[in-house]
Amino acid sequence: MSQAPRAVRAVVFAYHNVGARCLRVLLAHGVDVALVVTHADNPAENIWFESVADVARDYDLPVATPDDANTPGFAAQLRALQPDFFFSFYYRLMLKPALLAIPTRGGYNMHGSLLPRYRGRVPVNWALINGERETGATLHRMVEKPDAGEIVAQQAVPILPDDTAGEVFGKVTLAAELALDRVLPALLAGTAAHVQPELSAGSYFGGRKPDDGRIDWKQPAAVVHNLIRAVAPPYPGAFFNIGERRIVVTRSLTRPASRGPSGRPELHTDGDHLLARCADGGVLRILSLELDGESLAPAALPARLGQNPIPL
Repeated sequence: MSQAPRAVRAVVFAYHNVGARCLRVLLAHGVDVALVVTHADNPAENIWFESVADVARDYDLPVATPDDANTPGFAAQLRALQPDFFFSFYYRLMLKPALLAIPTRGGYNMHGSLLPRYRGRVPVNWALINGERETGATLHRMVEKPDAGEIVAQQAVPILPDDTAGEVFGKVTLAAELALDRVLPALLAGTAAHVQPELSAGSYFGGRKPDDGRIDWKQPAAVVHNLIRAVAPPYPGAFFNIGERRIVVTRSLTRPASRGPSGRPELHTDGDHLLARCADGGVLRILSLELDGESLAPAALPARLGQNPIPL
């Protein structure tokens, strides 16, 4: 009597919402997940996203949280599992060539942009900073160079003019699930098309720090608005200081029909609205903000600071 063929076996490196959703996709397609490698949550970080470790435990999958997955000792553990594939879904560390040589059918990563555009770190945030109207998710083969391997699936999503990074990240999470679910049968069967991207037509961006969210009101209103929405909560937020007071602007709206005279930027009230006039004369409506860590109705800010208008 012939023995049934072994299910395709994978080791999954995953974190964040994309990791949780894509892990579920693999399981729905019958992939034998031999091990889930994830990160221990950092208590200093705002953990607003789903736990991959919790999802893995729900499905009785073994979990590992190594500080460095590339050590020879951990590589030996992975080699013993005899995986067909590695999958990386928003895992935060690069897998080095020695590790990528372990799976017999290669390693694949899900990236939160339409590669080759926005290779590198925090692609959703950079796309909003640059005023893009579209992004998405790309499944590609992992190679030594970041986000440079052959593309096997992509799914685009729109970016609306006032979307925040958190809202766009939700769309990208769904795009990742759709792209993986669509291509996985062909990938497992060995028939998925692989397309080498033209890296010279793309772009690469590095990581960002909370201090990068400082607002320069001398920039055009569109640039300020894009920064505000790119780092809006759950990210650290766009901010500026008046003396020792820290104001974090957590949401704004463009006012394309509203322009004032160019000159010194200022905040001023118009009825129940707080408006920001930038140096180019463009006007933003401030929908929400925090003063020294306390949520405050935007129109109350001038009275709280004793200035109306507030020069910036």
